[in-house]
Amino acid sequence: MESHHEHETPFKRIGIIGAGSMGSMMSLGLAEKGHFISLWDVNSGNVRSAMEKAQQESKTKYNVEGFFDIRAFADSFGDQRKLIILSISHGKPADEVLKLLNEAGILKPDDIVLDGGNEHWRTTERRQKTLDSQGVKWIGLGVSGGYQSARRGPSLCPGGDEETIKQVLPVLEKFAAKYETEAGRERPCVEYVGPDGAGHFVKMVHNGIENGMLGAVCEAWGFMRAGLNMAEDEIGNVFSIWNKQGQLRGTYLLEIGSEICRKRQTRSGDQNGEGKGTDFVLDEVLDKVVQDDDDTEGTGYWSVMESAERHISAPTIAAAQFLRVASGNRSQRLKVAEKLNLPKPQRIQLKHEEEGNVIEDLRMAVYSAVLASYCQGLELIAHASKVQDWNIDLATCIRIWRAGCIIQSDHIADMLESTFAKESAPGLQHTFTNLKLIQEIADEFHQNFSYLKRTVSRGIESDAYITTLSSTLEYLKYEAGEMLPTRFMEAEMDFFGAHGFDRPGVDKEDPGEAKKGAHHYEWRPA
Repeated sequence: MESHHEHETPFKRIGIIGAGSMGSMMSLGLAEKGHFISLWDVNSGNVRSAMEKAQQESKTKYNVEGFFDIRAFADSFGDQRKLIILSISHGKPADEVLKLLNEAGILKPDDIVLDGGNEHWRTTERRQKTLDSQGVKWIGLGVSGGYQSARRGPSLCPGGDEETIKQVLPVLEKFAAKYETEAGRERPCVEYVGPDGAGHFVKMVHNGIENGMLGAVCEAWGFMRAGLNMAEDEIGNVFSIWNKQGQLRGTYLLEIGSEICRKRQTRSGDQNGEGKGTDFVLDEVLDKVVQDDDDTEGTGYWSVMESAERHISAPTIAAAQFLRVASGNRSQRLKVAEKLNLPKPQRIQLKHEEEGNVIEDLRMAVYSAVLASYCQGLELIAHASKVQDWNIDLATCIRIWRAGCIIQSDHIADMLESTFAKESAPGLQHTFTNLKLIQEIADEFHQNFSYLKRTVSRGIESDAYITTLSSTLEYLKYEAGEMLPTRFMEAEMDFFGAHGFDRPGVDKEDPGEAKKGAHHYEWRPA
């Protein structure tokens, strides 16, 4: 359904709390769309910095007003109903700001708060219930795309009270990233996702998928850098080609990856003054991802925890997450490296007939991991939606992720949206708790399995770091396994715990339900 709200602006003034990289860019983006912005942050330095940026642009110069006092911030709305966007860290910082707002008596009945942070969905539901009693509506607003998209148009997934979200959609549709439909119309990357904590749940899963994709792409870079001895700009050219056509067409992480590989240092580009000359910027980047260790980003491991709790197999997402965790603790990792003294990644020894195919095999291996990340994430959303009674339409998620977000991948979006349309009954929302049962998706994995297997084999032989790619290979193997070695595991658990087992080929037991087995064997007298 196309937007019907393009010219409506029910909230002329918008408050933004949090003037960091995301909040400041959102203030500029919304101001450029014609809104008056009231900006406040507990850190006055952030406000000053954001105001300096606003003053540099003619379209935002007079539309952004910074405040150093929270009451003055509130007074800027006058008698107008408040629409406030929070752009601050999840958990305790957000609770402290909410406490300040309540103590100052700033939130009034009918006011709306859009929580644009990466908050845990259960925390969002807690705040929604608390503020409902005050007549204030709290909406979990997943904001995807990073600070650059926050300036030019992010991907947005709002969840909460549907009527309230309908009231703010005109603002969000105007602000959100846009993509062109097959009919040639422009469509915003924002839709009502579902009630309660559904919006932040979908954003959490987006970030889980993002982790899987980041893992696959960085492993591909390492494979080419150490395994094929390719120069940075050569790898950048490969990523650029992958991004232009085929199964990885329109993949944002490849787009920026090609730029990263080619970017050489300049003093003007380095905001911390380290610019040393014309070497690649990537040469100055340490292998240390710390967002999980300093607790500024929880969505990745929440996705892993949710998939385990809801019995959804998501090893691509989990493997990439644990790769990040190990990378962050570099000091300990270097000590372990001394103790284990394992081989470092080596140049891949290719047979003559393999030389022309190795990059193509790698491309399709990366595609398999990206598609697996999508499947694992969407299956998690579908299962949670069913249990929580959210009624999330997976096609809605794909449309929201079409532009402005980190996991944008045009070919996959085209394929999945088309597939969902075919599989869904006319006029009905439909979810799939196992996407691999859909023939088109099963065919993709089947056709690309050999590419993935050859890439992983080469990676293992050369001691490459391929945790995300190899986990994807094993995922496809055991998800399609007709008789897994877990039959031995089941026997051992029955031995020590009398857990019971079902028998192969027995009606109502094979395949049967996922419950305690009907039989026990007394393997050894107790």
